[in-house]
Amino acid sequence: MSSKMMQFVSVPKAMPDKRPAETRRADFREIYEAFEPDRAAQQAARCEQCGIPFCQVHCPLNNNIPDWLRMAAEGRLEEAYELASATNNMPEICGRICPQDRLCEGNCVIEKGFESVTIGAVEKHITDTAFERGWIKPARPTIERPESIGVIGAGPAGLAVADQLRQLGYKVTVYDRYDRVGGLLIYGIPGFKLEKSVVERRARLLADGGVRFELNCEIGRTVTFTELRARHAALFIGTGVYRPRDLSVPGVGLDNIVPALDYLTASNRKGLGDPVPAFDSGALNAAGKRVVVIGGGDTAMDCVRTAVRQGAVSVRCLYRRDRANMPGSVREVAHAEEEGVEFVWQAAPEAFLGDGDVSGVRAVRMRLGAPDATGRQQPEVIPESSFTLEADLVIKALGFDPDDLPGLFDEPALPVTRWGTIRIDWDTMMTSLPGVFAGGDIVRGASLVVWGVRDGRDAAAAIDGYLQAKQGVNTPALAMAS
Repeated sequence: MSSKMMQFVSVPKAMPDKRPAETRRADFREIYEAFEPDRAAQQAARCEQCGIPFCQVHCPLNNNIPDWLRMAAEGRLEEAYELASATNNMPEICGRICPQDRLCEGNCVIEKGFESVTIGAVEKHITDTAFERGWIKPARPTIERPESIGVIGAGPAGLAVADQLRQLGYKVTVYDRYDRVGGLLIYGIPGFKLEKSVVERRARLLADGGVRFELNCEIGRTVTFTELRARHAALFIGTGVYRPRDLSVPGVGLDNIVPALDYLTASNRKGLGDPVPAFDSGALNAAGKRVVVIGGGDTAMDCVRTAVRQGAVSVRCLYRRDRANMPGSVREVAHAEEEGVEFVWQAAPEAFLGDGDVSGVRAVRMRLGAPDATGRQQPEVIPESSFTLEADLVIKALGFDPDDLPGLFDEPALPVTRWGTIRIDWDTMMTSLPGVFAGGDIVRGASLVVWGVRDGRDAAAAIDGYLQAKQGVNTPALAMAS
């Protein structure tokens, strides 16, 4: 196998084989097949090995992308995995769901006439191969430390901090209110983007390495925050943000107008084999319905593509800006269009119609006006431009805000910002409560999985440094993701 790089001039960009839209509309399997090894190596060899790797610069984890691409091109996949996992606790997940078109691939320096390297697909190939060949082993720390760490939340940030600290020998217990490990990776993201077996495999690896999970555990009810602080030498809060943003328009209280996460959770639970009465009754099931999804982010894309697979009669996505200003992944929009989703650009709801159940969305056309302080153009209503979309099910995918954690945890001293996110010192990842750290969406607001992993890694280094300092031990902390 050739180790020659810079093949972008002669080798066109290619993804793994994608299942036809008509086939994938009928199930929740991931839409891309596995990369053939020779094709993956060929695509990795397209890397330019540039002097300033903007792919790495624009990755929140600063992954050593050019180096592991070269190793993949040379068939050195075990080494490639070791390098990829040195900065990322779940590369098989990030390779599947990161918006590479906005991060690493979108900043590839290869001239766009040749197109960027397929970084995410190669990352997924490297890690899936490592799992298949048994190269990935549970953590086996060289020493066992006496301190225990409590982690609240089994999502990306919580799993990353747990993994890092367990590798250092700390006793780690992860508490989560759900009955499975993974948070939104399990209940929010549909299987066609991330099959649940991939998340379960990573969770088993952590458990086999000694991480304890206490599930169905709600802080403030099952156990108090005060008890956890007494039980552990340090705490990490990575609960995420789950409270849906709402609309203030007439008719918003009609039946069959539902929050996105309720809808996605019902679908994912059904796929996992759980009893879901709200799905079986049709309340959270798009089968045979005219569906309108409101929003333009990745959650909206998850909803429209889920509705297609459930057998909706029609699926429309209503977004107040244009395609160029849509926050969701460009690649996801393209997948949705292939599967039959209709996008209604530059339109926003002004009322919901119906008597009891929703029967339609009265919307108004928008135009992009002057930019705000951030430089983003603000949508403005076009007068007398109303129109109606028929709808039997409306899904609100407008983003998420944090819950009132000081109230839920019965800890009024827990510091929060004016947005309700937890306030931390970014240099230490610690709150004003000694030994209480936080990261991920509960600190940043709704963000990307890769940022949650980054925060978890940084927090693990900070927790280790904090505990070592308390003991007066001058030992270098675990290296941060950067």
